[in-house]
Amino acid sequence: MSNFNITSGTAAIDTILAEEANRIGSDIYSRTLHTSPWLDLTKQTAFADGMGYQQTTLVYDRAIATTDAGGNTAAGTSAWNNVGTLSTGSHFNESLSGADAQPLPDAADDVAGAAGLGSEQRSFVQFGKRLKKYNLERAIIESPRISVEDLRFAAHRQEQLRAIMDIMTQVTRNTWENRYRDEFDKVAGNVAFCLSSASVISGTSNVSTGASFEGISTADIDLTSVDYTNDGASNAVNLTPTANISNAILDKVYFQLIRAGAGNNAYGRENGRPVFSIVLSSEASYQLQTEAGFRDDVRYNNAKVSDLIAPLGIEKSFRGFYHLVDDLAPRFSPHASDGTLDAVAPYNVAGGIATPNPSYETASYEAAYVLHPEVCEAQIPNPLSGGNGLSFDPVNYRGKFDWKNIANEVTNPDGTVGFFRGVLASATKPIKTEFGYVILFKRDSSTPAA
Repeated sequence: MSNFNITSGTAAIDTILAEEANRIGSDIYSRTLHTSPWLDLTKQTAFADGMGYQQTTLVYDRAIATTDAGGNTAAGTSAWNNVGTLSTGSHFNESLSGADAQPLPDAADDVAGAAGLGSEQRSFVQFGKRLKKYNLERAIIESPRISVEDLRFAAHRQEQLRAIMDIMTQVTRNTWENRYRDEFDKVAGNVAFCLSSASVISGTSNVSTGASFEGISTADIDLTSVDYTNDGASNAVNLTPTANISNAILDKVYFQLIRAGAGNNAYGRENGRPVFSIVLSSEASYQLQTEAGFRDDVRYNNAKVSDLIAPLGIEKSFRGFYHLVDDLAPRFSPHASDGTLDAVAPYNVAGGIATPNPSYETASYEAAYVLHPEVCEAQIPNPLSGGNGLSFDPVNYRGKFDWKNIANEVTNPDGTVGFFRGVLASATKPIKTEFGYVILFKRDSSTPAA
């Protein structure tokens, strides 16, 4: 039998349920935490069984035909060859006859890049692929130890238990939201640094070492030492944001997504053009929609929202993006000793009570995320109940809370003390991470990013 010590939880056991009916009303209320779109838009699949805790995904890159057999031509192109050769005049109006007529290339002439009559210049396609590893992670959440004897004397015990279950549901939801947000922040391959002049959008944190932003949390980037220029030299520059988010920076992101091929599976289409999604705070969304020179985009936009986005309460797009509001968007303050940022939590928690954090309201920096359904997916293990003659209670890895009553001859001989326990597990599978963008901006600046 498992042993657990309830001594430190005595106060929680004694006071988890209010007992005196004449001192509380019949309505039991609980405060709720704000929800976000991360739960609805994060694709979820099953983590494969029998393949270990760490798995690998194979991603094929885009391919363009090149005239170099190794696929190293700077500007990809296909070589077009005349069928027959003309000595004079334009091939649009000159007939081929006599000495000017040439036969089709034969096998002997099939030489890459060869020049001359009857030769064939070929183009080539090389398939680039990358292996990306990811692993399973787990979180366990437990309630305080609860004595079932409390139920005998508790006022409105059904309502109180319902409130407790609602709180645990909120905890599960909030845990998953933070998980999906943090994981997307980590796997996103590009970061946009909002500057008052010449903002930078890059997927490379250090060219000389080949390091990229993929796999690095925003809070871990040394903003004062980013070497993103591909010029063969070490150019560590300061990219600490000095400007607020702007439509100019989103326009740059939009066009980069189009050229990268992300428009094929966007969240919607309007007027034949793809519409992407950006998750940002209410303040950031308001900043974009009221920016000077862009307000008419809201006034005259009557396009229908896609069926995937409409259930989230979105009524229209704005300049190629659906604005998905996350009022718990990550905010940061400068780190005291280096060029990184410190995350500022939206809530302070003391004694189990979550209260709004004033520092969150005054934090200078904030992050917004351009989502794409092909950036990553969350893989959650399926419940496993046994095999080969063995059976046991399956664990639900989505955070379903189960009541645990573990007997112990000293601390719980009668089995009257138990607790709620939820297990969450997931692995983030990176796919086309180059479609993911983190936009880091200075939210208290009055200057839009250039």
